[in-house]
Amino acid sequence: MNGQNRSDIYPGLEVDIILKKDQRTGTLTRGIVKRLLTSASYHSRGIKVQLDDGQVGRVAWIVDEED
Repeated sequence: MNGQNRSDIYPGLEVDIILKKDQRTGTLTRGIVKRLLTSASYHSRGIKVQLDDGQVGRVAWIVDEED
């Protein structure tokens, strides 16, 4: 599931994000959502979040339970 809808994302969720420095390469960083930073209900490039480790980026993919 992609990370464009704010309603799909919540603290404690495991996600893959794209950090600002990785936008050109598309390198993904996996982590647990600490808080949501985008207030809009939808964002075409992904909802911006802060991970538990403090990194900030846009959600590219929501990790399924089976992964």
